[in-house]
Amino acid sequence: MTISARPIAFFVDFEWSGALRWMSAAAVLAAVAGAPDTADAAKRARMVRGGAYDGVWNVLFATEAGNCSSNHSVPFTVTGTRVSSAGGGKVTGGISRGGSVAIRISLGASKASGGGRLAANSGAGRWSGVILGDRCSGTWQATRS
Repeated sequence: MTISARPIAFFVDFEWSGALRWMSAAAVLAAVAGAPDTADAAKRARMVRGGAYDGVWNVLFATEAGNCSSNHSVPFTVTGTRVSSAGGGKVTGGISRGGSVAIRISLGASKASGGGRLAANSGAGRWSGVILGDRCSGTWQATRS
């Protein structure tokens, strides 16, 4: 078995100033590579700020056609561009920046969908669906809690 002196010679010629330059360059590259671009930063700012319609909305459904009982209230939550349940069934949907909203609601065998528009703290629209086996439709009005 022979031991080479070559690896030892590498350390003899080692220059700390060169190594520090390389370490500094590596740190700068790591910082630049890990830095988020401006689009990511803007997206995070919007997520923190939230949407204009964020919050819990109470929606009162009125039946105009069909044999469904009138005046059911269902709360839903708006977070950014998503609409979800705040209790009282499964609510899914979306909302645009202009306030146009589309939702689907299901509670047991009853299902309904609707659309309309939200403004500052109120909104209105139309809905249709099958409630306890009866096809019904009507209007809805919403207020933000």
